[in-house]
Amino acid sequence: MTSRLASAEAVRRSRTAPAAAERKPLLPSREKVFWAFLGPALVLYTLLFVVPSFFGVWVSLTKWAGPGSDMTWRGLQNYVSLLGNEAFLRSFANTLVLAVVSGTLVFGVTFLSMVVLRQLKGRAFIRSVVFLPVIISPIAVGAAIGFLLNPDGVANRILGFFGIAPIGFLGPDTVFACIIGGVVWSSTGLYIALMLSAMDAIPEDLYEAALLTGASKWQQFRFITLPLSWDVFAVASVLWVVNSLKTFEIVIAFTTGGAVGVPPLQARTVAVQQYNSVVVSGGVPDLGAGAAMGVIVTVLTIILIVLVRRITAREQVELS
Repeated sequence: MTSRLASAEAVRRSRTAPAAAERKPLLPSREKVFWAFLGPALVLYTLLFVVPSFFGVWVSLTKWAGPGSDMTWRGLQNYVSLLGNEAFLRSFANTLVLAVVSGTLVFGVTFLSMVVLRQLKGRAFIRSVVFLPVIISPIAVGAAIGFLLNPDGVANRILGFFGIAPIGFLGPDTVFACIIGGVVWSSTGLYIALMLSAMDAIPEDLYEAALLTGASKWQQFRFITLPLSWDVFAVASVLWVVNSLKTFEIVIAFTTGGAVGVPPLQARTVAVQQYNSVVVSGGVPDLGAGAAMGVIVTVLTIILIVLVRRITAREQVELS
């Protein structure tokens, strides 16, 4: 009996051994293919993004006027100086205001569009129209709005036609509000397109059932559209944080007409102030201070992204 069991075990091992030997090389081959695709991307990402990022942090701890000049170690002095720099503090506050106020307006218009356009005929055409400003250069958008709102622009001419005195849209008290309006106009189309795409994936049966229960359009949006498109909204919120904190071109074009110059302090963002300290400072470029501003904005971006992800974190709603 024992010999029979031993012979049966030997036969089983002889049958399974070749199969195991054939399966064993599969894992290394898959790993080789994986690293063959991932390796070049990691190398390029390290060289083009990781290394420059660490170099930027190093530069932020020095005083440096650029290639060809000596680099002097300053430690945290650049950061301490920025905390006492009125121009930087004002631009930092402007950046936060732009991110919060413009973001509220952008997503407010986006949600309103989701309510209005869901059953509207020709919504694909309307979506294309509202997306058009997104593909226009921010420089062109800023310059166009600047010409529109200047003292002799179209807006004041229309007001003059109705007997209204010209308004100083580009004055210190209103210029930043006009910039916020331009950012909202040029950015909203992207988020409308993203959220409407998510809304299109929601089954129509849910809305038909809601209509039978007497739900209004607002109730349909609140209890059907928004919960089922919440994941896309969370991603769109992160995109908005990243894009709003680096607002630059539209401010330059809006306040200077695209020419090399210094925008007024009331209109500056951190990106503009960084550009001013490095390029158009009127003296020796201070790359150390500019790099320190970049590090501060990066840290702020990370903090806001984590905060937004926590606020928008919800259990995923799935259709049964």
